[in-house]
Amino acid sequence: MSVRKQFRAALCGLALTAVVVTTAQGPAAAAPVADGAAEVSAVATAEDAVARSMARSLADSAWRAEAGRAVAGGQEHGLKALAATSRTRAAASLVAEVAAADRAVLAAKGLPYGTGGLLTVTLTGAVDSRRAPLVAVAPSDDGATAVTAYDTHGRAHALDPSRTPGVPVFVIGIDGDRAVEAGLRVLDRELAAAGVTTAATPAAARTATASTGFWTSRITSVRLNDDKEPWIKGDAEIFSIVSGFGLDGKVRVDTVTHPYLDDDGTTYYPNQILVNWSQYKYDLADVVMMEDDGDTNYAALAKAIATALLTIADLGAYIPLVDPVVDAIPSSFWTDDADFVDAWYTLARETTGTRDGAGGNGRFTFDRYWVSAL
Repeated sequence: MSVRKQFRAALCGLALTAVVVTTAQGPAAAAPVADGAAEVSAVATAEDAVARSMARSLADSAWRAEAGRAVAGGQEHGLKALAATSRTRAAASLVAEVAAADRAVLAAKGLPYGTGGLLTVTLTGAVDSRRAPLVAVAPSDDGATAVTAYDTHGRAHALDPSRTPGVPVFVIGIDGDRAVEAGLRVLDRELAAAGVTTAATPAAARTATASTGFWTSRITSVRLNDDKEPWIKGDAEIFSIVSGFGLDGKVRVDTVTHPYLDDDGTTYYPNQILVNWSQYKYDLADVVMMEDDGDTNYAALAKAIATALLTIADLGAYIPLVDPVVDAIPSSFWTDDADFVDAWYTLARETTGTRDGAGGNGRFTFDRYWVSAL
């Protein structure tokens, strides 16, 4: 999983101990970031500012108790809605800042404002009157050895991700399911606007398909297993980009979400349609699976993919499109983690049974499934 998800998993399961830098006057700010540290993304900046402000607001015991009840038991709650529905003055003072941070996150991810708020909050431990809580954001740096959290005075504390503190910790994050759903709509729309055929291409511009029904490749089971690190554990946001040549001979891209894929090492049985073969000229397509770790800019991603794919022409034989799709994604678009999961080259309409991804991290089992027309 990403560092963001590893941190949440550590909070909920392994435990985490606060390593507080102290002075004679009490806790002091965490050590400054070393030269050469990774550039902080706009999403991480917004999350960090909200974390500090929320920490200060939790000095109000009534708001602290109310927030604790709302996210007890590991529940995830929209931060803006939580603050807006509270009757406490401390929460009310937080609403405008959270709303502004939500707008900044949406802009950084290339999503429309109509998407709604993406900032969320979860809790590890339980809020009580004896222990003042901390508020943290999981780091975006894979090599981070400490996590910054804020107390009710706004002071920074360094948390060791391998041990548990003796205080509750609120964790600020992103609603990944909502982000991916909205992001793939943007991806489809922007690709279509650039000339790549997608589900968002106007019907008048598509070639008609058979009216009796169509063949599909259906995922009967899927398993992800990254031997290098357990990056998929927790609430992963996984999606696939299916590419091939449309019936008009132009490159076509379809996006598919996999909201059920939460844990690596677990086999899921979704019976989910991955490819609708009636939309493709050849009986071959490629699949690139990716993860949104929070910082994905979908508008920029669409522009990069379109630029790469529109240079590819149908020469009368199928051309694999995995490499152009992957190569089109600069690392600057993915400032949290390397979000490439795996790829499947030349998936055929006749493909059934188990297919391992080229990277060895994913395994699909397919069957052929006929969808009858209504």
